[in-house]
Amino acid sequence: MEYDLIVIGGGPAGYAGAIRAGQLGKKVACIELERAGGTCLNWGCIPTKALLKSAEFYRALQKADTFGITVKDAAFDFGKVMERSRGVASQMAKGIEFLFRKNKVDYYVGRARVSVPGMVEITEGEHKGRFFKTKSVLLATGCKPRRLPDIPADGERVMTSREALVPRKTPPKSIVIIGAGAIGVEFAYFYNAFGSQVTLVEMLPQVTPVEDEEVARVLQRSFEKQGIAVHVGTKVENVRVKKTGVDLTLVKDGKSTEIEAETLLVAIGVVPNLEGVLSTSVKLELERGYVKVDGRYESSVKGIYAAGDIIGPPWLAHVATFEAINAVNAIFGVGHPQRVTIFPGATYCQPQIASTGLTEQACREKQLAYKVGKFPFTASGKAVAAGDTEGFVKVISDARTGEILGVHIIGNEAPELIAEYVLAMNMEGTIEELHHSIHAHPTLSEALMEAAAATTGEAIHI
Repeated sequence: MEYDLIVIGGGPAGYAGAIRAGQLGKKVACIELERAGGTCLNWGCIPTKALLKSAEFYRALQKADTFGITVKDAAFDFGKVMERSRGVASQMAKGIEFLFRKNKVDYYVGRARVSVPGMVEITEGEHKGRFFKTKSVLLATGCKPRRLPDIPADGERVMTSREALVPRKTPPKSIVIIGAGAIGVEFAYFYNAFGSQVTLVEMLPQVTPVEDEEVARVLQRSFEKQGIAVHVGTKVENVRVKKTGVDLTLVKDGKSTEIEAETLLVAIGVVPNLEGVLSTSVKLELERGYVKVDGRYESSVKGIYAAGDIIGPPWLAHVATFEAINAVNAIFGVGHPQRVTIFPGATYCQPQIASTGLTEQACREKQLAYKVGKFPFTASGKAVAAGDTEGFVKVISDARTGEILGVHIIGNEAPELIAEYVLAMNMEGTIEELHHSIHAHPTLSEALMEAAAATTGEAIHI
């Protein structure tokens, strides 16, 4: 078999790149170790959002009386919550498989290895032993959860995000989550909603460390109000796994505290996943384990390209898709390939978080002259009517030109709202242009306009 392109990995980078090549009329194959959709669709983004929706719905039932609705004896079946999550993931994976067929992408399940440039071998799975000749290879093998040294994730006492998505009948009575990035805070919200006693531990000074400081403070206050114990600036030491639970030591400012829980969830980041992907004769230049690529997504070895999490941060599914499409366009000489500059980040706990561009701290570090406009959802008619008034929209702009430097949203539907500002920043829009764009009333999106107006003291509703 000979291909124009073989894509190794079927996640948001891999399947998007393969489909794009198919759209261009190229002979393309995608080889995925488990199932189309990769980690994001099967063990990450999609199933976790299904879990979070169940948690949100259950929480909404608990406050139904505030809307004049009586719900008696609201209860949950945790097993069905988990089963629904797996069903959603399966449905979406089938959708990707359909898109492969539609775009004439040959799809193989198995572990692939680049034997030499231009030759790919399947080393595990049903098609083990098959070799394929190809003009180009796109590596899209992504990342896998970082684990604690010498402490295996058994799925019962110690979990990563992967094991946490394996169906179980009951939630843990208590759980310690190490790491308060997006994965950590999403699982903290989920387990807390279903009655687990949650302790969230972060080594850095704030939860969601990549987000604006104000956003992080609001999220921490909200979590503590919900009953989640939050420890920032705190290290975890001396983890002891027992038959009935996990003991560990929290260290902050030199003081140690012993805690115990039924389960430990490790959410301390990711590591590149190149295991078994390259033969010893294929030596790519790496940076901290990630594949180093040029502006066309080509590695140090001619004909081998890479995109998505495997080329380094930001580790986001939508960024991976963007990179893979541009990589394929570069491979086949279509248009002008772009590297990622402006992109949204999103976290789906409640309150939700979304952001793009610079934080206020980053502006200070860069010694930029900037202005800030903020609009709270407590002043939004739609938010008040919906009963979701927590949070705000914060816009940072250049003090002289009004160019938008960064946007930070915490509150309901934040990930949906951020897209408007991503578009504005890509078009080099200004605060004034956002201010004078009429938004429908009543909508949450009015907060975007009002935050822009607040920059110059012209917001009407605050």
